[in-house]
Amino acid sequence: MAFDDYVVMLIGKRIAGDIVYSESTGDSLRKWREYFEVSQSELARAMGVSASVISDYEKGRRAPGVRFIQRYVNGLLEVDRVRGWRKLSAMAASLGVTPGVVIDMMEFAKPLTIDELVESIKGVYLNSEIKSDRLVYGYTIIDSIKAILTLSGIQFSILFGSTPERAIVFTKVQAGRSPMVAVRVSPVKPGVVVIHGPKGNIDPLAIELARREGIPLILSLASDVNELKSMLKSIASRTPASQLI
Repeated sequence: MAFDDYVVMLIGKRIAGDIVYSESTGDSLRKWREYFEVSQSELARAMGVSASVISDYEKGRRAPGVRFIQRYVNGLLEVDRVRGWRKLSAMAASLGVTPGVVIDMMEFAKPLTIDELVESIKGVYLNSEIKSDRLVYGYTIIDSIKAILTLSGIQFSILFGSTPERAIVFTKVQAGRSPMVAVRVSPVKPGVVVIHGPKGNIDPLAIELARREGIPLILSLASDVNELKSMLKSIASRTPASQLI
């Protein structure tokens, strides 16, 4: 089974967060290695270090930094990938994560105003009377057909990444009604909704639902999904990594 990059990233971040916030970092490292059923020597090979290094960190003789924890988690995920994603499959199922729904998900290096986002994606306001002053901290591009067919209202909230103040971008949209119905029933609301794909008129109900929810509704005029994805990635990478917190 293949997994989307975002599923691997989502679970990897959860594991890393658990390690960072644990009372005993070494015990948490060992816990996750044992959960993935990976020996110290297997993990050491995946990370390109010696088994004694793994042992030192797990026994608390050395304190891991952020980079080591990232490498440790990525090593576990790499071993699991080679084994056919046995553990990741179980974790994804427990979180209600459905592969194939998310096309791309990223956080912005710096938050954008909604006007800046609209300009960057060749956007047009569909409910111009709602001019929110909120900031947008990231985006999630989803396949609207797969999302609507497979996600429940609770599962929909998984698409929000680190913060709900983000743009949820629906692709393969015909008229806009279904995406806004999905947003309406979701317990978590995005900062802005972007739709891409309509060739004709937008369903008035979609605009009315966005108005009632107080959510700016944007139509992106990008030529295709790849262009839209490229535009958003460009925004996300504007600040050099050395400047990120």
